[in-house]
Amino acid sequence: MQVFRGFPEQAKEACVLTIGNFDGLHRGHQALLKQLTDKAGALGVPAVVLTFEPHPREYFSPDKAPARLASLREKLQLLATSGVDRVHVCRFNARFAAQTASSFIEDVLVKGLDVRHLFIGDDFRFGAGRTGDFAMLQAAGKDFGFGVESMPTLAVAGERASSSAVRSALASGDLEHAAQLLGRPYSIAGRVVHGDKIGRQLGFPTLNIQLKHRRPPLSGVFAVSVEGLEGSRLAGVANVGVRPTATDAGRARLEVHLLNWSGDCYGAHPRIHFLLKVRDEMKFASLDELKTQIARDADTARDWFALNPNCLLG
Repeated sequence: MQVFRGFPEQAKEACVLTIGNFDGLHRGHQALLKQLTDKAGALGVPAVVLTFEPHPREYFSPDKAPARLASLREKLQLLATSGVDRVHVCRFNARFAAQTASSFIEDVLVKGLDVRHLFIGDDFRFGAGRTGDFAMLQAAGKDFGFGVESMPTLAVAGERASSSAVRSALASGDLEHAAQLLGRPYSIAGRVVHGDKIGRQLGFPTLNIQLKHRRPPLSGVFAVSVEGLEGSRLAGVANVGVRPTATDAGRARLEVHLLNWSGDCYGAHPRIHFLLKVRDEMKFASLDELKTQIARDADTARDWFALNPNCLLG
């Protein structure tokens, strides 16, 4: 899959296109991408995604923007596995936000990408003031010669599959429901970096997974499987949160203690799959109390994996 920053002034080839943030790539996104790739195959042109960085809501209201389900790198990895040929990542800034809806159609869709067919979500709006909508795209398609289809809502167990619904399930600790909406367990990938070694001092060494500036959509202690360190997945127990017993820094961290594996993996880039919420994050009176609780959490995770060994098969 090819990845480009922005889009060309003049397209070199036609494409079938979809537009969106695709945060988390849930089952609604997956259904849309299946339509995209099928149509692209039928027309013999590339299947292309146009997405934005940062998320428009992060640009307009950074303090109120929802937690991301996936980093840009993770989103691109998920798009690659969906059969997409090319992704254009547009920087969402003041200039882009001020672009009129008609200019977006002519400069981006027609000139820059030469769209033959466009798939959009049923709630898609675009252009300055969000004045562009499905009806406007349909009219433009007749003028410029491209087809437009709106992807209807996909319901999972009676609920609309959406990034908001996934965030809500994760925030409440309902990992099973989040997995139903995603079509897979929720996961976070990141580089293993050096931490403050408190876990090692307590007898529970951890992998410290770099979150950069991301605010995780879930918090607490979890049974997890870890992919990317060995051929098979490894069982572990993870803490996502601000570690109130160890520090008052207030910055979220992801730390994973592997139950049956040890080794030097600094610089590795594993993926952490969240399978069961064990408990909420807590502040303990001392590190000794924290150590005792970590041992209980590890035992809980071991017992769960003993009953669910297939979760380590991938």
